Amino acid sequence: MNPRAVVRSLRAPTGAVLLALPLGAAALGPLFADVPAAGLAAPYAARDGEHLLGTDALGRDVLALLLHGGRSALGMALGAVVLAYLVGGTAGLLAASARRRWLDELLIRPLDVLLPLPTLLVISVVAVGWRGSPVAIALAVAAVNVPPVARLVRAAALDAASSPVAEALRLQGESWSRVQFGLVARSALGPVTADFGTRVTLAVFLVGSANFLGLGLSPTAPDWAVSIARGREGLLLQPWAVLAPALMLVLFTVGLNLLADRLLARSRPLAQRKEPAR
Repeated sequence: MNPRAVVRSLRAPTGAVLLALPLGAAALGPLFADVPAAGLAAPYAARDGEHLLGTDALGRDVLALLLHGGRSALGMALGAVVLAYLVGGTAGLLAASARRRWLDELLIRPLDVLLPLPTLLVISVVAVGWRGSPVAIALAVAAVNVPPVARLVRAAALDAASSPVAEALRLQGESWSRVQFGLVARSALGPVTADFGTRVTLAVFLVGSANFLGLGLSPTAPDWAVSIARGREGLLLQPWAVLAPALMLVLFTVGLNLLADRLLARSRPLAQRKEPAR
C-alpha cells in the first residue's frame, strides 16, 4: 500500500482523536468538578492524591480549572468564527451572485474598511468598554474576520455563480435558494472547509492572546489562556498549571486542522486527487 495513502487515510481519525479530549473537557468537564475556590490549598503544590495535577498560584486545583476552562477558550473562538461566516459568508455569496457590478461593490467595499485594522487593537478598544465580557470579545474577533471571509467566499463562488450551469438552472425556473445553496455555495465548500480550520485556530489564538494580556476575562477566570498567563511565573515550581491548558489548546488546533485537511481532500474532484505516476 502507498505510504502516502496510508498517511492521508489516518488524518481524519487522528484529528478526531486529538479533538476528542479538549472538546470533551469543554463540553462535559464542568459536570465532573466544581469551580475550585482560592486559598483551600497551598499555592503551587505538587501533584498528590487530592490534587492530581497540583495547584495554581491561588491554591486552586489545576485539574478542576482545566475541566472548566474549555468552554470560554473554545466557545468564544468557535462562536466568533461561526458568526463571521454567517455574516461574511452571506455577503460574499450574494456578491458573487450579483448580476450588477454596483451591488457587488456595495456588499464588499464597506467591509474593506475593517481589513487594515490591527486585530489586537480592535480587541483592546472593545475591552476598554466591556472588560471581562466574553460576548464582547467574541464579537470583536468575529468583526475582524468578516472581511476576509467575505472575500474568500466571493472568490470561491464567483466561477460557479457565473457558469453556464447556474444560468441554465435560472432559465429552468429553479429557485434562487436552490441555485445559491445547491450549486454556488457547494462549489465553495472545499476552500471554506480548509479556511474554517485555519480561521478557528487563528480565533483561538486571538481570544487566548486577549485573555493572556488581560484584555478579556477576569485574571481569576478558569479559562485556559488565563491559566497559562497566571501560572507562567511559577512554571518551574508547578509546570502542570501551564502545560495542561497549553496542551489542550495544541490538541484542539492540530486536531481541527488535520480533520479540515482530510475533509478538503475528500471535497476535491476525483481527477484532482490522483497523483501522477512515478
